[in-house]
Amino acid sequence: MHLGIDFGAKLAGTTAISFAKQGELHLLQSSKKQDADAWLRHLIAEQNPSAVFMDAPLSLPGVYRGLGTDFHYRACDRAVGAMSPMFLGGLTARAMQLRAAFPEIPFYEAYPAQHVRLHFAGAMGYKTDLDLFLEKLAERLPHPFAQQPDNWHQVDAALAWLTGWRHESGEAISFGAEDEGVIWV
Repeated sequence: MHLGIDFGAKLAGTTAISFAKQGELHLLQSSKKQDADAWLRHLIAEQNPSAVFMDAPLSLPGVYRGLGTDFHYRACDRAVGAMSPMFLGGLTARAMQLRAAFPEIPFYEAYPAQHVRLHFAGAMGYKTDLDLFLEKLAERLPHPFAQQPDNWHQVDAALAWLTGWRHESGEAISFGAEDEGVIWV
């Protein structure tokens, strides 16, 4: 069992998690003013997943380890049009810290927006019409939702989970390089 995470601001209530259980896709979301990092650490320890697929940078540009010359972007960011891990700063550091807290669990970087661009014809309704997009998403999920997503954070957690399912099925596509950072879709 793997987890999909849409990683948000620490206290904003925008971090969501998705996982399959008993043939259904479940969603949980942090609460405002709740420490999302502590909440995630607790859930990951409790669930003990086989892997975590997370919508957040899990590494810095290679130049900080003597690779390349780009101080702002990794090759994977440029390939998919993602934001710079440096611009995301604290979020990147928190994501890397969460990964370090669970060295026995593989963490993979997912990018829901690129997943939609590649696997959803025309990205119908993504980030504009929740009900329309949920119809399209339901057609591609191997499990029905236990409860419908209420917002885009939950949708992105489900998309991160779907990337994990594609990865486990050998269908996921990777962008970037292992020595710097890889984004999976």
